[in-house]
Amino acid sequence: MGSLLVLILIVLITYLLLAYLILPAMWKHHEHHPALSAAPKCTVTGEGIPGDPVNVGFVGTQDEILRCLIAAGWHPADPITFRSATQIVESVLFRKPDPTAPVSSLYLWGRQQDLAFEREVGSSARQRHHVRLWQAPEEFGVVDRPTWIGATTFDVGVGVSRRTGQITHHISPNLDAERDTLITDAKNTQQVLRIYQVTGVGATLSGRNGGGDRYYTDGEMTIAVLTKDNEIKADPPEKLPNPPAVVMKNRIWSFLRKI
Repeated sequence: MGSLLVLILIVLITYLLLAYLILPAMWKHHEHHPALSAAPKCTVTGEGIPGDPVNVGFVGTQDEILRCLIAAGWHPADPITFRSATQIVESVLFRKPDPTAPVSSLYLWGRQQDLAFEREVGSSARQRHHVRLWQAPEEFGVVDRPTWIGATTFDVGVGVSRRTGQITHHISPNLDAERDTLITDAKNTQQVLRIYQVTGVGATLSGRNGGGDRYYTDGEMTIAVLTKDNEIKADPPEKLPNPPAVVMKNRIWSFLRKI
């Protein structure tokens, strides 16, 4: 009887250690930027429909982000006006370049994006890499530098929204590839000091954005910390490690993504 009680006690203690200490520690993913655990994980449309997941971020001033992304070959998007709307229609219909074509508005914290950038592919705005960025409230910053989070997607063509019937761009479902493209472009400027990931929307095989387009993602948000005043850094950026459970999940995800 005494041996049975000891065994039960050992099993109970083992369970408590695994469930409340070891496994949570393996998944803990915000130690690189704890405040972001409370940040929103998905944008919304003007109609309140869930939009593109938040999958990228930057730490730096607005000017530092502007200089870095322009150096990376990304152009600030024009605001939506009658003239810019007309130009993007001409670009799509007649395959004319429009590297600063406007992007539609999505919302975080109740406001539309603060910055938007794009990198045109081909001869028109029909296909393009683009990202929307929001400056996070002060409590999400790092020391005296602001944090920006956003959603980056790749437009593959123009069509009709499956949710509202409005004319819109359709996106590539592979959000991770677009996230990695933006971060790689930023790294290539040699203005990135550090890179790390925090948990974003979570692993998703068949999500839908505000236009009804399908997407899939490993659910992580990649953050790039920019050098101060865009100082050129010869060494590669420091890459902070993911927790063990996330590393394992990403390996499984890489396999699932291929099939």
